[in-house]
Amino acid sequence: MSFDKTLKELRIERGLSQQQLAAKLGQSQSAIAKWELSKTEPTASAIIKVARFFDVSSDFLLGITDEYGNRTDD
Repeated sequence: MSFDKTLKELRIERGLSQQQLAAKLGQSQSAIAKWELSKTEPTASAIIKVARFFDVSSDFLLGITDEYGNRTDD
């Protein structure tokens, strides 16, 4: 799964609005929206913040591995 879809899925699973997630990550709501729409890509430091917040690996966020750590072959 791609970053945009994974981010949105994690956000919705946690019951967070884009605005709430943005506040927790120190980002703007428009940045979150653009990430979810694949209009822009987050910086490496933003990916780290997202991974830490959701307690997942950056590889999972980027679609390199699944939630169990198994490599995906997109």
